Order: sequence, then C-alpha cells, then structure tokens
Amino acid sequence: MITTKELRNKFIDYFKSKSHTHQPSSSLIPFGDETLLFTNAGMVQFKDVFLGVEKKDFSRAVTVQKCLRAGGKHNDLDNVGYTARHHTFFEMLGNFSFGDYFKKEAISFAWEFLTKEINLPIEKLWVTIYASDDEAFDIWHKHIGLSKERIIRIGSSDNFWSMGDTGPCGPCTEIFYDHGRHIAGGLPGTLEEDGDRYIEIWNIVFMQYNRHADGSITELPKPSVDTGMGLERIAAVLQDVNSNYEIDLFQALIGKVQQVINTSYVNSPSLKVVADHIRSCAFLIADGVLPSNESRGYVLRRIIRRAIRHGHKLGAKEIFFYKLVEELVNQMGEAYPELINKKGLIEKTLIKEEELFLKTVENGIKIFDAEIQNIKDNIISGDVAFKLYDTYGFPLDLTADMAKEKGLKVDEEAFQKQMQQQKQRSKEAGKFNVDYNDVISSQTKTEFRGYSTLIENSKVIEIYKNGESIQNIGSSNDTVMLVLNKTPFYAESGGQVGDKGILEGVGLEFIVEDVQKSGQTILHIGKLVKGYLSIGDEITARVDNKIRIATAANHSATHLLHKTLKIILGNHVEQKGSLVDAKRLRFDFIHGQAISRQQIQEIETLINAQIRANFLVSIIETTQERAKAMGAEALFGEKYGDIVRVVSMGDFSIELCGGTHVNRTGDIGLFKIISESGIAAGVRRIEAITADRALKSILEAENMLFDIKNSLKANDSNLLSKLYSLQEQLKTQEKLIFKLKKDLLSGSGNAIKESKYGDITLVIASIDNVDIKTLREKIDDYKTKNNKVIVVLSTVISEKVQFVVGVSKSITFLIKAGDIAKHLSEHIDGKGGGRPDMAQGGGSNSKNIEIALEQIKEFILEKIN
Repeated sequence: MITTKELRNKFIDYFKSKSHTHQPSSSLIPFGDETLLFTNAGMVQFKDVFLGVEKKDFSRAVTVQKCLRAGGKHNDLDNVGYTARHHTFFEMLGNFSFGDYFKKEAISFAWEFLTKEINLPIEKLWVTIYASDDEAFDIWHKHIGLSKERIIRIGSSDNFWSMGDTGPCGPCTEIFYDHGRHIAGGLPGTLEEDGDRYIEIWNIVFMQYNRHADGSITELPKPSVDTGMGLERIAAVLQDVNSNYEIDLFQALIGKVQQVINTSYVNSPSLKVVADHIRSCAFLIADGVLPSNESRGYVLRRIIRRAIRHGHKLGAKEIFFYKLVEELVNQMGEAYPELINKKGLIEKTLIKEEELFLKTVENGIKIFDAEIQNIKDNIISGDVAFKLYDTYGFPLDLTADMAKEKGLKVDEEAFQKQMQQQKQRSKEAGKFNVDYNDVISSQTKTEFRGYSTLIENSKVIEIYKNGESIQNIGSSNDTVMLVLNKTPFYAESGGQVGDKGILEGVGLEFIVEDVQKSGQTILHIGKLVKGYLSIGDEITARVDNKIRIATAANHSATHLLHKTLKIILGNHVEQKGSLVDAKRLRFDFIHGQAISRQQIQEIETLINAQIRANFLVSIIETTQERAKAMGAEALFGEKYGDIVRVVSMGDFSIELCGGTHVNRTGDIGLFKIISESGIAAGVRRIEAITADRALKSILEAENMLFDIKNSLKANDSNLLSKLYSLQEQLKTQEKLIFKLKKDLLSGSGNAIKESKYGDITLVIASIDNVDIKTLREKIDDYKTKNNKVIVVLSTVISEKVQFVVGVSKSITFLIKAGDIAKHLSEHIDGKGGGRPDMAQGGGSNSKNIEIALEQIKEFILEKIN
C-alpha cells in the first residue's frame, strides 16, 4: 500500500520530471488578497501571475498546497466529521502552466500520472467537461482514446471554475473515480450524483478569463492551466478505502485521540472532528494566526472550541487537545517543517485556549442559568445570547445546545442583528483609515531615489484634491496630494512611516506632511503654503534630514530587537507588526507570556552591545533564493518580489527590508525599552526609544530618583528599606481606618433599623462616608447571622451614591438582589445589577436617596408579600 507521504512525494517527482519547478506551499494566510479569508486552493499564490501582474522566472510549477475551508464563502466546518470527505484543512496537489502548455498537455499529464505512475485502472475513470468545450472533448476522445460514453458534458454550475466572486476563471475538466457498485451513487450530471460511488479526484481548470467586480469577463493575457487533486481523496482511492478518515494519516491521528482521551468509542463522528481540527488549528498557529474574537483569529478559536466540545463528548476529563500535536508532527513535520519549528508555540496556544474556554463555559453557564429564569415563551432572546457572546465569550452554537437541553430555543435572528450592529460600529470606528488605492486612480510610476539622496530635482506630474485630479492649486490650508516623476521621499511601508519635508520652486513652497503609496505611485500629502503650483512645474524635493535620521535609527533598532528577542526568548518569536517613526519604535511579536524585568534588561544589554560594536549596515539587492541561502529573515505577512533588498548588521542580523537605515549600528546611539504589554492572546508589544530620546528618558528617571531620595531623606543604600517601612506603616493605618469605619457602622444608632415581615428580616439604611467594601462586609455579617434576610445599604461619597444589596439564597426565589439593584438605580440616575444573592450599583442623584430607599422598601414588600 502506498502511504500518504509517498504519494505526496511521487506527485512532486513526476511533475519535476516534466520540467515543472517545485514551489513550496504558501501560507494559509493569502497576503495581499483581501478577497479571501484563507488560502483555499493551490492557485492562490499564483493569482497575480495568472493576471499578468507578477512574473516568475519559470512557466511551469508543481505544488502541494496547504488549504483551509472554515470561513467565508468556502466553509466546510459544519460538515466535518459527518461526511467521508469534508475537512477544514486539506492538502491540494497541483500542477500549473503560466502561458506555457494548455489543454492537450494538461490532460495528458494527468492521465499519465493516474494510469501509469500510480496505476489506476482505466475502466474505473470517468471525465466531465464544460458543456461547450469541444476542444477538451476531442482531446479526451481522439488523443487519450477515452470512449465518448465516458466523457460527460456538464453546465457552468460545476465545470466553470472561479476562485471567488472576482479573479481568474475558466472552463474545467474533471476526472472521477468509480468506487464500485457496492457504493450508492450515480454518474456526474445524474440525479444520483450526490452519492459516494463516483468521486472527483482531479480538477483541471483552463484559465482563460478574469472575472471583474461588475460580473464582466475578459481574456487573460495568456491562457494558463491550474489543476487540483486532493491528496486525502487520491490516498483513499489508492489505499482502497471509501472515507478519507480511513487513510493512514488520519488513522494515526484518530488512534492518538483514542489514546489521549482513553475512550472506548470507535466510529464516533467526534473522533473525526478532533483529528481533522488538530490539523487546521496547528497549521493556522504555525502560519501566525492566534485565537481572537475577530476575523481569522475568531475562526481559529471556533475550530479549537469545536474540537474541545467533541473531545468532551468522547469522555475527555481534562485538557487534552495539545497532546495531539506530537503525533501530527510525526505524520506531517517532514513535509511541513514549520510544524517542527513552531511545535512549542502550537502546544502553548492550545493549552491556553482550552483553559480559557473551560473557564468561559463555567462563567457562561452561571450567567445562562440566571438569565433563563426570566425568559418568556421558552425563547432566549437575541439580547441575552449576544450578551453571553460579547461579554463572556460564549459561542452562539454552545448557547443553542444548552438551550436545546432545557427545551428552549434561541432567537438567532435577533442575535445576528446584534452582530451586524456591532460590525457597523466597528466599521464606523475605522472609517478614517484611508485606502489610497480607492482615493486616486493614477497610473504613474514614481521613481524612488531616497536611498541615496535626500534632495532631488523633480517635476509635478499629477495633483489631487478631495480625490479629484486637478491642473493647478493656489496657496491655502487645504490638504492636497502631489505625484512627482521622481522623489527622495520614502512612502509609508513595512511599518515605517512616510518622510516629512518640503517641495520648493520659483515662488512656491509645499509642506510635505505625509507620504503614501497607491500601487507604484508615490503620493506627497500636504499643503501649499506659498505661491501657485501647476502640473509640469519643476520643483526641488527636500526630505527633513533630522526626521529621516531619527526614523532610520529606530528602524535599524527594530531589526536588532527582532534578532535579540529570538536569542533571549526563543525561535518561536515572530513579528506580527511594527511601527517606526522619528520618535519611537513599536514591535508586536508572538510570545505566550509577559517578559520579566530581568529579560527586558538582558534585551537592552544585548542590543546596546551591538550598537557599541558599531557594525557596518550593508544593503544589497538579490534574488529571493540567494537571500534565503544567506539566512535572511523574511517577515511574516510581507509579499516579496523576485528581487529583494537584504539588510545586514554585521553577522548579528540579516533581514529582507525595504526601509531606510543607519550606516553603522553605532549611529543608533542608545536603545531603551519604555513599555512591554500584551495586546492579544499570545501577542506582546514592546515600545522603545533610541539616541537622544533614550538618553533624555534615562536622565529624567535619574532626576526623579534624586527627588525621591531627597523627599525621604534617603541615599542609595537605604532607599528601598525606607520605602518598605513606609508601605508597612500604610498597611497598618489602612487596617485601623477600616476597623474604625466598621465600628462606626455598627455603632451608628438609629441609622440602621431591622424590620420583621413574617420570618424575613428587612434592613434598609443610608450611611454617609463609608466605603463600598465596608458595606459589603456588613451585608455578609447580616447574611451569616440570618438565613432569611434582605439588606440594602447605601452611602454618599463626594455627592455620588453607592449601594450594595444582599438577599439570603434561601429566599432568592421570592426576590433577587439584582432586581432590587436595577430598581433602586432608576431612582438615583444610575446603574445597578448583579447576582440573585448579591448586587451593587450607584448613581449621581444623591439628593433623592432617602425617597429612593422608601420606594425600594415598597418594591420589596410587594414582592415578599
């Protein structure tokens, strides 16, 4: 039996023998393509090549592409585990022609591989073609020799392929394998085609067209070929099994699931779900996606949580999901080294996410149980479901499952409306982010000269105001955009902000406040403060030298920081984002925990050592292949051309980078970290300053320390001991104050009165200038001494009302503390709420508190009587 690993290699070797260049799989994140959430086909990395936008130094390629279908248009998540062939993650075998061979060769290669290389019986194979594709029909019949009966014409719903709503598309031919009469199902195009007997194994797309946003179709520059064959499907055929989950790779993973969970289940769909999901989760994390509540991170979180829930259905009693990573690495690590390199990160991320989810479930169940006590018509409102999701991270499908168990339903339509409103709010919040590709439609290619000079004589080619092209402008306070034929100004890119400076001409002065890119056009954004400017005018462009130098120092320091983090924290560190300007640098990176003070000092020490070493910063342009051979670090998320710019700082750091840099590391001067924080699950942020700003920060800290020592009459040797002594004195005094407040509350005479109503004690009082913590302590005392008591205590501090409500658990079926708090807060212009047995709130209308307490007394008596 051929293994999945052997089949993967056999496919690559066959097409390499046919002059195809083997290209590694691209990331699951389709960088530079906003139309896709995830890479879902082999051709995604070649989309720009098919469009004629990008050129490669080869015209034939073979790949084994990582693909994911769990979000957006292509979403198989809900089917996974319940069918024989649905997966979130799968591998797509593909061969491609970029204006090289076309239909005849593509069909011939596929047929030869299937029938000669892996020896599939010809009588088991059927093909479909696009209904009007007579050329493909003739190739199959006359050239390959397939009988007419085995060539089926199909309409556009199946045999005209497109990657999405826009992009490359064209007719296709598909090859089907017949699993035999013992399997239900009919031929493609028949009423029984949805059965499992005839399974599509290879799709060959003839890329002839490009579909635009308006639905129109135009010819591509050169006809090309895109093919795809699911590795799992063809492995199932060769291993003589009808389900992808029965192939060797999945059987190993399923066996590991059974072992880790110690389950007796053998055929449960949950086994398939967990085995499938560990692949998608591990590869997503390896490609830089981390769990979150939005976009790709939310899809990852949803897959992880679905796997955990199915694990618990199998009987998992403890955290288990991360334990499957090792077996996955054993099965797929050789083909995908990123699994080996990121194994630790994957495991840590899964552990944290499973711990978080279990905590979320625990908290969410409490809120769920409290909310369903007040529902009507056995329907959980969309507001409640959204509150559980938005505030507590409780997924809708879990809310629906729990509701179903209690004979309830969720108003999912109302929930979705809330989701849409939230998305709209997010959209509004981000409306000031400008996409300059939408603002202008320039075709000008600006020549950038800023690596070698900060001053350049140039010519004005285009002028834009409010997105409209104009011929000339006069001095005003209006912001406009200028396009020059050549410029020394660096446009914002790769985390580095655009240059600032001035454009000068005869009688004119233009202040450049920002520089951006739109395609290959560089936009100089600013104001004409003097004179008159027209298209065609000659000007001198001057970059602000001081700002450029400071920005370059911070950018070079970012490279040193990136390398240093890998050395001190580990190779799992991966850049997630950066911002570099003249004032500071900001660096976001993958790391699972806060950085200790000692580690921060180690980072600063190592970076400043590289600065003192005064390494030469060398910059060369070379091919991607040579850059990789040099060991250059390619930043995650960046899309590079065939020729790249390599920035080296001695032997310490080597990265691909298009930004501006210092000449020697000594020019950075000094490096100082000013903050370290977490910005998302598994993502940390460091902010730092360099040169004069770093020195100024250190001097300010020294001055502050000097002032502290003076005020405490301390010196270097006894400063800490004096501070510790002050802290102890403060703690002692705080305890004394708390005791005095408590004594005051206990001895407040007639301020607190107890009333009996049947066997229930009611206590309502307002005491001035007592903190909320003391009120809570007093309520706990009442509840400890009396198992049927309702207590409402309020205080006024700085004209603001604060109150606490306590209700013995034994009588919460009569009245809930949260309801009392909500009712009371309405009378004091505030908010309140909480649990059935304990709640609190506050308000701004302190003058109304006595009346409010009288009204709350009536409210309580009405409920308990």
